[in-house]
Amino acid sequence: MKVCGFSFIRNAQKFGYPVKESIQSILPICDHFVIAVGNSEDATLEYIRSIESDKLEIIQTVWDDSLREGGKVLSIETNKAFDAIRENFDWCFYLQGDEVVHEKYHPEIVNAMKLWKDDPRVEGILFKYLHFWGTYDYIGDSRRWYRNEIRIVRNDKSIRSYRDAQGFRKNGLKLQVKPVNAFIYHYGWVKNPAVMMEKLKNFNKLWHDNEWVNKNIGVADTFDYTEVDSLRPFKDSQPAVMQSLIDTQNWHFYLDKKKQKHSIKDSVLKMIEMLTGVRLFEYKNYKII
Repeated sequence: MKVCGFSFIRNAQKFGYPVKESIQSILPICDHFVIAVGNSEDATLEYIRSIESDKLEIIQTVWDDSLREGGKVLSIETNKAFDAIRENFDWCFYLQGDEVVHEKYHPEIVNAMKLWKDDPRVEGILFKYLHFWGTYDYIGDSRRWYRNEIRIVRNDKSIRSYRDAQGFRKNGLKLQVKPVNAFIYHYGWVKNPAVMMEKLKNFNKLWHDNEWVNKNIGVADTFDYTEVDSLRPFKDSQPAVMQSLIDTQNWHFYLDKKKQKHSIKDSVLKMIEMLTGVRLFEYKNYKII
C-alpha cells in the first residue's frame, strides 16, 4: 500500500498557518507528499522548503484572485496538488494548512487504509473533527461546526475537491466512505487576534468584494474571540508537532460563559443531540456505507 499526502498553501507566515506542522503530522505514514505553494506575499516557499524530508514535492502555482464565487479558488488549488500525485499511489491523504493529525491516531488510520484498500466501494475515509477557538485550550461545540469530513480519498482523478475545498465529490456525487476513529485538529481560529482579523478580511475576499468585507467584517485591528456561541475546555493532549507553537503563544483568551450566545432553537437542538447523539438537519457531504 502506498500513500501520498497533499495540500495547498499561500501566505502561510503572513496569516499564521501551521502548515509545516500539518505536513509533518502525517509524513510518517505517507510515502510521499505533494504541496501546491501559491504566489505569496511572504516567504512561504522558503518556509516549506525548510522541511527536511525527501518525501516532499513542491509545485508552485498562481492563484486566480478574480474568482469570488463560493471560495472556488480553494478547490482549484486543491485539485492542482491532487492531480500532481502519480498513479502508483493507492490512497491520497489531504490536509489543509491549518489541520493537524495527532500521532496517536496513526495506527488507526493506517489500519483503515489497509482494511478498505481492496474494496472498490469505499471511495474515501471519513474523519471526526476538533475545532479549536481562541487558544489551544478551547474547542467549539455548537452546531455551526462540522463534525466530520473526508480527508483520505482514492487516487482516482474523477474525484474532485468540492466547492470551497471542505470536502470531495465524484462526478458530482457524494463519495461513499467508511469512518475512522481519528480526529483532525483544526486550528484555523487559533491565532494572535491581530493576525486573525487580517486573515479574516483577506479570506472573505475569496467570496466577496471589498465593499462587502468592509461592511460585514469591519475595520477593527483585532479579532474579538469573546463573541462566541458555545465552547468547552480541551483537556486532552495536543499533537507533538504543535508543542513549540503552543509554547510560544503570545496572547490570552479568557472564556466568559456569560457572553456565550445561544438562540432558543440552537439550545433545543443541542439538547436533543446531547440526549440522542443525533444532530438534526446536519449537512453531510458524504455517504457512509
